[in-house]
Amino acid sequence: MVTMTNLLLSIDRAARDPLHRQVYDGLRRAILDGRLRPGDRVPPTRALAAELGVSRLPVLGAYDQLLHEGYIVGRTGSGTFVSDSLPDDALLAARPRHRAPGPPPPRDFGGLRPFRLSLPPLDQFPRALWAGLVARHARALTPERMAYGDPAGVGELRAAIAAHLRAARAMRCEPEQVIVVPGSQSALRVAAAALLRPGDRVAIEEPGYPGARAALEAAGARLVPVPVDDDGLDVAALERLRGRVRAVYVTPSHHYPLGASMSAARRMALLDWARRRDAWILEDDYDSEYRYVSRPLGALQGMDPHGRVVHVGTFSKVLFPALRVGWLVVPAGRVEAFVAAREALDLFSPTLYQHVLAEFIAEGHFGRHLRRMRATCLARRNALLAGLAAHCGGALRVQNADAGLHVATTLEDGADDEALVRRLAARGIVATALSSCCARRPGRSGLLLGFGGFPEMRISAATQVLGEVLG
Repeated sequence: MVTMTNLLLSIDRAARDPLHRQVYDGLRRAILDGRLRPGDRVPPTRALAAELGVSRLPVLGAYDQLLHEGYIVGRTGSGTFVSDSLPDDALLAARPRHRAPGPPPPRDFGGLRPFRLSLPPLDQFPRALWAGLVARHARALTPERMAYGDPAGVGELRAAIAAHLRAARAMRCEPEQVIVVPGSQSALRVAAAALLRPGDRVAIEEPGYPGARAALEAAGARLVPVPVDDDGLDVAALERLRGRVRAVYVTPSHHYPLGASMSAARRMALLDWARRRDAWILEDDYDSEYRYVSRPLGALQGMDPHGRVVHVGTFSKVLFPALRVGWLVVPAGRVEAFVAAREALDLFSPTLYQHVLAEFIAEGHFGRHLRRMRATCLARRNALLAGLAAHCGGALRVQNADAGLHVATTLEDGADDEALVRRLAARGIVATALSSCCARRPGRSGLLLGFGGFPEMRISAATQVLGEVLG
């Protein structure tokens, strides 16, 4: 509700105009100037009289006149509001053209339209259960929990993450090695701050994750693309690079964007390269929890006997992106440097959701939810593959669909994938151009099609539209 203090309305008891006229003029001018806008609620007469230090009678008189003239309207049980259709058209037209800007229009991130990437089955999330946990922890807030938190994160959550990673990802980690961050982007910024100097060379996958490129470049790294094949990053090509490479960024469990898993031989070769070159491996555990042809693969970090791997993960793809909780698992000897870098980023992550998430994991809800999501995503992946075969078989070639929440495809005729993305957008379909993942242009031509966030019937309908656009 707007107050008159916000509107700078004042009363001059020495003025000639009676009090009710001063209140009327002040409110009317606020409406015509746009400080009070159509639909805004105006203060109750008793509250306004108390704020202005006058009796209620002149305020009632001003309101009666404004009601009679159509500036405000009363709504039974709700209060008094500025009218949606105002009088004084001439005065309204005379308002200055350059008003203070309102809120910016929302940016379009693809929303919940097929085939938006990186969306888990949000429609299947146990919202009622989660809301109950949030309410319980919000009611239990103590002054200690409302104060500044540990830069590394809430202890209970760090312990829960470490236990999950040891059991599900075959990792070697203790709670002290886990650092809570808002997501993978911030994790890479923290890692770069702790391990790199501006100008250090970092090898990246080609094609690869644009967000990682942006985060590392923002930290001052010089990026060196290294090709990827069906076994993951080409370590032999990495070996042939001249000059020192300080770190390499990889997505070994599920390569972004093509979907390959790094073979055991490549993993051992990469770890050996890091040991011999005194380099770091930034392991992004992208979409590792969703595999449809085998059990989830162990993390690269669990195979590392020399402490050269920094592991990055997030709950965005297994719970929901707006949660904004991810983690770093850092080598034991580097914890202090990473905590200092994390504190410099933004002091600490909000703690309410951390406490909620720790309980969500400890009570077994996370494990049960994850099992349900794997089954749901398998059905949605199958719907996408069936739709592509039925409607797009001659134009798109599926690269890999063994894991993750999206399918990578290539265009058989090598057409302009970015132009195709624009044509799809005009039909209400969101797709990502494969070429946008390439640091070197021209890159591969294709489409990345997310399926995790959409029911099977909607996916099937979207593939039909995709086929029409391709045709």
